[in-house]
Amino acid sequence: MSERALDGVKVVEKCSFVAGPYCGKLLADLGAEVIKIESPGTGDEARKRGPFLHDNPHPDLSGLFLYLNTNKLGITLNLSSSTGRSIFKRLIADADILIEDNPPGRMEKLGLGYESLKEINPRLVITSITPFGQTGPYRDYKAYHLNTFHASGSGYLMPIGSPTFDREPIKGPGLMGDYDAGLSAAVATMGALYWCGVSGRGQHIDVSKQEAQMALDKIEFARFHSEGKNPTRGPSAWRPHRMIQGKDGVYILLEAGRDGQWQGLVKAMGNPEWAKDEKFSTEQGRREHGDELREHLVAWASNYTADELFHMVQALGTPSAPINSVEKLLNSPHIEARQFLVEIDHPVAGKIKYPSRPYHFSHTPWSAERPAPLLGQHNEEVIGRRLGYTDEELVKLKEAGVI
Repeated sequence: MSERALDGVKVVEKCSFVAGPYCGKLLADLGAEVIKIESPGTGDEARKRGPFLHDNPHPDLSGLFLYLNTNKLGITLNLSSSTGRSIFKRLIADADILIEDNPPGRMEKLGLGYESLKEINPRLVITSITPFGQTGPYRDYKAYHLNTFHASGSGYLMPIGSPTFDREPIKGPGLMGDYDAGLSAAVATMGALYWCGVSGRGQHIDVSKQEAQMALDKIEFARFHSEGKNPTRGPSAWRPHRMIQGKDGVYILLEAGRDGQWQGLVKAMGNPEWAKDEKFSTEQGRREHGDELREHLVAWASNYTADELFHMVQALGTPSAPINSVEKLLNSPHIEARQFLVEIDHPVAGKIKYPSRPYHFSHTPWSAERPAPLLGQHNEEVIGRRLGYTDEELVKLKEAGVI
C-alpha cells in the first residue's frame, strides 16, 4: 500500500496566484509529486502578495505563496524560448497531469496545447483554468477575482439579509472564488486521472472560474426556474436577530427561524414573558418584528459570554455557532486535538504553523513533506539530475534566461 494516497502520480504545474496553485497543492497534499514552474526572475504573482511575515515584502515571505505551495518542487523555465519549451516537453513526457492557467490559445501558440502534448504523452490529463473557459464569447476576456465572483451571480446575494437594497452587492471574503475554482479543478482532475487508469487515455479539462462559483449557488438557479423570481439579499431575507453579541464582545450565530428552534431558544432564555407575545409565535411574525426581537435578545445576551450562550442554546436544540476569530481558532483545544495546524520549517521564513487538511485517512495519512520552494530551488535536481543537464549547461541556461 502506498504511504500516501497519490504516491507515484506526477504533476507539472504552470500556474500563478491562487486557483491553479491551490489545485496543485491539493494533489501534492495527497502525495502527488508536483513540479511547479515559475518564470525566471519574476516568479509566481502570489510572491508579491501579502500578508508578509514581519511586514517584509520579500518574495519568500508571502504567507499566500507559502501556504499555496507547500509540498511542491519548484523550478524556473521560460516557455518563450525554444530550449525552455523543449525542457517542458521532456517533463510532460513523464507526467500524469499538467495544470495550467494561461489565457485560452496561449499554450497552442507555443506549440504546447493539448493536441500537441497528447502526441508526446497520450495518458496526459491537462487541466486548464481560466476566468470564463476555453469557449464562448467571453473566453478571451481578462478578469480578476472581483470580476469572476460578481460574474457568477454570487455577489448579488451578498450581504444576504441586508436590511435595505440601498446597500451595494459585495464579493465574498478574500479570494474565495479562486479557491473554489481550484477545488473544482482538483476534483475534475482526480476524476480524469481515474478514467485514465481505466481507459489508458488522458483528456483535456476546461475549468471556468465563473462556472465554478456558479455551481455553489445552484439552489438559487433552481429557485428562479421554479418561482420565476430573482433570489434576494434584501429586506425579505432580513433577520436581525441571527447575530448576537455576548458580554465579552464576541458574536454567536442563532438559527431560530423554525418554531422548534425558537422554542429551544425560549427555554434557554428561561421562558421570559415577552417571548409569549403572539407576534413572536410564528416565523413570519419573528421576521416582521425582527428589530424588536433583537432588542430583547441583546438584553438577554449581555449577561453571558459568547461561549456560555453557545453551549446554553445548543443544549436545547437550537442551532448556534460561535463566530471564531483566527486567534481563537489558533488556541482551540479541538483544532489542536485534530492536529489541523502543522508547523513547517522554511529556509527563509522559518517555522510557521499552516492549515493542513480537512480530512483524515486511516491508511494513507497526510504529511508535510517540504515547505514552499524558493524561486528555482529545484532546478538542479529536476532539470539537472533528472533530465541529464550538466552543471555547466545549467549555468548557460541561466545566463540565457531559459531558467
